Amino acid sequence: MVEEIATPKTIAIYVHWPFCLSLCPYCDFNSHVRDNIDYIQWQKSLVKELKYYAKITGKRDVKSVFFGGGTPSLMPPSIVEEVINEIANLFNVNQNTEITLEANPTSAESNKFKEFARAGINRVSLGVQALNDDALNFLGRNHNLLEAEKAIDIIGSTFDRYSFDLIYNRPNQSVNMWVNELQKAIKIAKNHLSVYQLTIEPGTPFYLLLARGALKLPNEDISAALYEITQEILSDAGMEAYEISNHASPGEACRHNLVYWQYGDYIGIGPGAHGRVTVNGRIYATRQHRAPEIWLRRVEENGHATQTYQSLDRNSVINEMIIMGLRISKGIDAQNFLSRTGTSLKNVIDQEASRRLQKGGFIIHDNSKLLATYSGRQRLDSVISSLIN
Repeated sequence: MVEEIATPKTIAIYVHWPFCLSLCPYCDFNSHVRDNIDYIQWQKSLVKELKYYAKITGKRDVKSVFFGGGTPSLMPPSIVEEVINEIANLFNVNQNTEITLEANPTSAESNKFKEFARAGINRVSLGVQALNDDALNFLGRNHNLLEAEKAIDIIGSTFDRYSFDLIYNRPNQSVNMWVNELQKAIKIAKNHLSVYQLTIEPGTPFYLLLARGALKLPNEDISAALYEITQEILSDAGMEAYEISNHASPGEACRHNLVYWQYGDYIGIGPGAHGRVTVNGRIYATRQHRAPEIWLRRVEENGHATQTYQSLDRNSVINEMIIMGLRISKGIDAQNFLSRTGTSLKNVIDQEASRRLQKGGFIIHDNSKLLATYSGRQRLDSVISSLIN
């Protein structure tokens, strides 16, 4: 058993921009609408919090940078450039560092994509969400299909790597409707698609509509059929599911998200941002204050707005690593698990449950790895509950 956790040589950095033009009825992210934003103050505060965490983690190789939100494409490209430049000053950035910007395909944002490329962005994740206007209207999006297609065209001519999101399992959505939409998506996608089943989160407008009976989702049989056909069509198109909701051509998986799922270190800056950092043999969970105005004030006063800085006990690390790692098709690497938890997989997995799940075709567990099969990932909550209870 390893008593001290080794500090990873690499780190990822997440930058949260909390503002949107409007709030989507399905979204429970830390997003806010503001009429007036002091961009200079926000730029200074993001850089200040970044410097604070650089002192904690030390100068490591940056595997990826991810500007998320909210809607980061609403930021002036000058802020993005300043943050990227500061990351390069504080850490080691090279030509292989993936730097992603989440964006929406409204006309105003699309006109800035070339500026974002000059600022240092080399990958875009576009929040399309649907490829028909009725669905976009239902989802509360600010763009239409024509704008989405134009944005994808601009991104495709500007960036070598990009992705866009789609949401399915929508009310009154048939399998045939979704097949047509997926086939359209494949024609304009390049190397990555994120496809999410619509889930109704507490506190969202959709949650209230569902509770009142004003919103009805497809039944379980249709939901299952939609999921199955998604896997089949995207696999046939050369974009296998490397994670439950993410599909990519070989070598084109989102490197930043893989840091999360493989339980690497990452810094989170900006309102509500989470992080996991290894310091002096311990893994710490971090979280910044969620409210934008309070975050700004605390960064100005203290150099950071950290709400949580908690050393995780071994069981917490084990549980998080299993929950995250079984989401991806490659599963959990046994050696990485040992280095991150201080103990081996065989010591924490219920061996009887493992044998039963392997016999049922839900997992593969050997000396080098633990992974959930395609069938296992469809029932992941139950698989995880059996393995670690």
